[in-house]
Amino acid sequence: MKALKKRILGSCCGAHILHDGYTDLLYVMFPIWQMAFGLSLAEVGSLKTLYSGAMASLQVPSSMLSEKVGEKRLLLFGTLIAAIGFLLSGWTTSFLGLAACLILSGIGASVQHPLSSSLTSHAFEGSELRGALSTYNFSGDIGKVLLPSLCAALLAVWDWHTVTSVMGLLGLLAVMFLAVVLPKTTVTNHSKTQLNKASSDTSGKGAGSNFLNLGFISLSSIAAIDSATRMGFLTLLPFLLMSKGATVTQVGFALSLTFAGGAAGKFVCGFIAARFGVIKTTLITEIATSILMALTLPLNVDVVMLMLPLVGVALNGTSSGLYGTVPELVPPHMRSRAFGVFYTVTIGSGAISPLVYGFVGDRLGVPNTIALIAGSLLMVLPLTLGLKKVFRRLQV
Repeated sequence: MKALKKRILGSCCGAHILHDGYTDLLYVMFPIWQMAFGLSLAEVGSLKTLYSGAMASLQVPSSMLSEKVGEKRLLLFGTLIAAIGFLLSGWTTSFLGLAACLILSGIGASVQHPLSSSLTSHAFEGSELRGALSTYNFSGDIGKVLLPSLCAALLAVWDWHTVTSVMGLLGLLAVMFLAVVLPKTTVTNHSKTQLNKASSDTSGKGAGSNFLNLGFISLSSIAAIDSATRMGFLTLLPFLLMSKGATVTQVGFALSLTFAGGAAGKFVCGFIAARFGVIKTTLITEIATSILMALTLPLNVDVVMLMLPLVGVALNGTSSGLYGTVPELVPPHMRSRAFGVFYTVTIGSGAISPLVYGFVGDRLGVPNTIALIAGSLLMVLPLTLGLKKVFRRLQV
C-alpha cells in the first residue's frame, strides 16, 4: 500500500514539474519570439493570456470529464496535448501559428492541477494528506526552476525552433513515464462503501452533498485574494526596487530570493497547517505577508533584499494550507470537480490582478499601490469565520 501511494504521489509530482515548467519557460521564450516575429509588447502579452486563459477556463470541464473517462487517462491525454503544442511550436513560422500552438498547450495543461490534486487526495487520507499535497505543491516550484533554466541553456547552442521542439519531446517522454508509473488504482484508502459512507458523513456534518458549501466558498475566496495579492505584488516589486536604486541584475537576484523563499514556504506551511490547522496558519501567514509588504516601502534596498526570502515564505506559504484543506470540505467523490473550481478561481484571480494593480499603479504610484495590496490581505480575516463555523460543525 505504501509503495502504491508513493507511485501515485511521484507520478503527480512529475506531472506538476512538467506542466509548471512549461508555463514558466514561456517567460524565457517571449523575448526570442518578440524578435523573431517583430511583435509588440501587447502581442507578447496576448500569448501569455491565450495560454493562461485556455488553462484556467478548462479546469472545471476537465475535472468533470475525468469523472467519466478516469483521472489517469485524462491526465495522460492532457499532458500529451500540452507536449504536442510545444512540439508543433518549433515548426511554426507565424505569430498566429504560435498563438494556436500555445492555446493547444494551454488546453492540455488545464487537466494537471485538478486531476493530480484529486489523485493525491484519494491516495492519502488523514494526517498524511496535507504532507502529500504540500510535497506535490512544492514539486511545481522545482519545474519552475528546472525547465526555464534548461531552456535558457539550450538557447545558447540551438535556435528557438529546436529548443521548443525538444521541450515537446520532453513532454512525450513524461507521458510514457506517467503511463507506466501511475497505477490504474487511484483510490487506495477506501472501498466504494467507505467512500459512500464518507460522503454521507460529510454531507451530514455541514459540507453538503456537493462542494458548493460555506466552507468551500470561504476557502476559495481566501485563495482568490491570496493569489491576486501574490501576483500583484510580484508584478510591482521590480519597479519598487528600481525606485530605490536597484540595478537590473539586483532585481533579478531579488526575484530569485523571493521565489526560493516561496518554494520553501509552500513545502513547510503544508506541514504547519497539518499541525496547527488551516485557520491559524492562514491568519499567521497572511498577517505576516501584509506586514512584510508594508515594511518594503520605507526600508532601503539592501535591507529589503535581506527580507525577500522571508517575504516569499509568507507570500507563498498560505497556498499549501489552503488547497490542502479542499478534501476536508467536499465529499470524496466530488474532489476532482471541487479542485477544478478551486484552481479556476485562484488562477483566474492571479491572471487578472496584475492588470488591475498595474492600472492602479499608473494612477497612484507603485508605493501606494503596494500599500493597497498589503491592506487588501486583511479581507481574509472575516472570511476565516466561515471556515471556523464549518470546522466546528464537522467536529460535532
